Amino acid sequence: MNAPREAIDITGAGMDVRRPQARRPWRRWAAVAGICATLAAAGWALAPRGVRVPADSVRIATVERGVFTDDVVVRANAEALNQVLLDAVEGGRVEEVYVRDGAHVQKGDLLFRLSNPQRRMELLQRESEQAQQLSNLANLQVTFQVARNEHTDRIADLQFDVTQAEKLYRRNRELSAKGFISNVALEESADKLEQARRKLQTEQKGGDREFAVRQQAMNTMMAATRRLESGMALAHATLDGLAMRAPASGRLSDFALQVGEAVRVDQRVGRIDDAQFKLVAHIDEYYLNRVAPGRRGVATLDGSDHAVEVSRVYRQVKDRRFSAELLFARQPAGLQPGMSVDVRLTLGEPKPALVLPNGPYLNDSGGAWVYALSGDGTDASRRPVRTGRRNAGQVEVLGGLAAGERVLISAYAPYGQAERLRLQR
Repeated sequence: MNAPREAIDITGAGMDVRRPQARRPWRRWAAVAGICATLAAAGWALAPRGVRVPADSVRIATVERGVFTDDVVVRANAEALNQVLLDAVEGGRVEEVYVRDGAHVQKGDLLFRLSNPQRRMELLQRESEQAQQLSNLANLQVTFQVARNEHTDRIADLQFDVTQAEKLYRRNRELSAKGFISNVALEESADKLEQARRKLQTEQKGGDREFAVRQQAMNTMMAATRRLESGMALAHATLDGLAMRAPASGRLSDFALQVGEAVRVDQRVGRIDDAQFKLVAHIDEYYLNRVAPGRRGVATLDGSDHAVEVSRVYRQVKDRRFSAELLFARQPAGLQPGMSVDVRLTLGEPKPALVLPNGPYLNDSGGAWVYALSGDGTDASRRPVRTGRRNAGQVEVLGGLAAGERVLISAYAPYGQAERLRLQR
């Protein structure tokens, strides 16, 4: 009896030991399979061809056949049509300020006055130099006139001597012919006449040379005097520059001088804005080749429309935008510098076309592709397209899409380079 019970126990013990060893491989493979399934599901969810996107986080639009209005809406700022910059032509200390920023001034109105002792000392010095030069010139003119008078008197005396010598020679020639005087006396009278003539000729030539030199000296001094007068005019203009006047009529802007303030030469102290205005708009670079002088548009101000025209285009692109100036056909009332105005620029005539709403997706894809929805709307695949003109609310579809197809028009940047999106409801 004991032997069989022992055998049964041994057999049972053996079976208990072998059963766990048979089950362990199956459990291990089951765990591995579960992990693989989880990873596969996660990989599918994160795969570039099947990014899961909540359906309520996207915007969807339908490609429609409609009318494309070829215009663009931009925001423009009002600026003065003409501006006159005010730079200090002289430095000094502000003594008086006669107007305030924002005031309307007329051409010639006094704006402020500076003080500069150094400039006044320079003016006094120039005045002293001019007075001395004028005195020297006056003395030279007096001396010149005295010398000319003396020369005239000497010429007159020498001419008288020549006349007397000619008379004496003629008398002696007559007397010598009659035999009343000798030939020696005749020769002496002839020599005296020749000597008188030489003296007169010498005095005339010497006087001409002397007065030419004197005249040149006087001309040089007169030129120096004129230069001093020009310097005086410049010095007075410098002092006049200490009192700045308005060079044009208009509104005074950026003017903030205070009494006692030091002003440097060429310092910008303000500007004068014209009463007429222009609009300056910053436009997306996409429209750079389509906006040109002469393009017309409409500016909306306080609910009223005002015709405008592009007058100048600045083709330098900064922050993906360029600038353009627009002029009013008729100046609206109530416009102030710095005001923002909505402007609708017309770039072409309205035409039938396939259109989609404009949106951030165009910037993300460059207008070269879109996410087109499948028929059941459960996923969207990346599809190349051709787009044309754009306006503030529309983009023209030239190829890759048909009327009635649906497209994601929200931003594409969060999806990276994913080829397919799965919309989760």
